[in-house]
Amino acid sequence: MKFVPYSNQKEYKSLRVALRKTQTDAEELLWAYLRNKRAGFKFRRQHGIGNYIVDFYCHRSKVIIEIDGFVHEDDGVFEKDKIRQGELERLGFKVLRYTNKQVYKNLRGVWYHIIEECKQRCGPLTPSRTSPS
Repeated sequence: MKFVPYSNQKEYKSLRVALRKTQTDAEELLWAYLRNKRAGFKFRRQHGIGNYIVDFYCHRSKVIIEIDGFVHEDDGVFEKDKIRQGELERLGFKVLRYTNKQVYKNLRGVWYHIIEECKQRCGPLTPSRTSPS
């Protein structure tokens, strides 16, 4: 895959902005936990990487978070997700996938899992806050 960052392509900026404005309820819930370096890691949402826009991304740890709704259960979408994930992993990223249901039922557990994965990939930070309020 040829690496062409969306962030450098003006025609995709409006798409990323639109995706931020129309995020799903599950994405909105998780974003409340990830934003503002709550655990010492900075996350971006609807961030362009290569030929893809990912739901959430931590540059320091190279962790990508994807929140999958019911549409991702469709065989065609599932296969595209698998290919996409493989391409991102070959570029050195760690892709974490969670369903909307996981976010709704166990938001704190999902958040802790994400932070632990980030720590494993780059070592712990000295966060100002170590757990969500």
